[in-house]
Amino acid sequence: MQSFFYNCDIPSKVVGPGINRKVLAHNKELMICEIEFEKGSIGVLHKHFHSQCSYIISGVFEFEIDGVKKIVKAGDSTYKQPEVLHGVVCIEKGKLLDVFTPMREDLLDIK
Repeated sequence: MQSFFYNCDIPSKVVGPGINRKVLAHNKELMICEIEFEKGSIGVLHKHFHSQCSYIISGVFEFEIDGVKKIVKAGDSTYKQPEVLHGVVCIEKGKLLDVFTPMREDLLDIK
């Protein structure tokens, strides 16, 4: 089992217009990802069976969680229950740290 994940060794993947993601440390039960957003980029509304927390590293975002929209900025965080519809709009260029449990196998580049 891998214990150390070096950001400089992890490739960034384009996951939408103006959105890049790095899958950082993870195992079967837990995963963290770093996501960079350009101003105006949109994380479309979606849902999944994982619990998810997002920590805002930098920037300003409008999150929609279960029909409720709120503005968050650096230092704030969000929680998304499993199967709850959620999405985000980047108001000021920024970066998020997403935490999932269990890990999201769909985000791994498994060949």
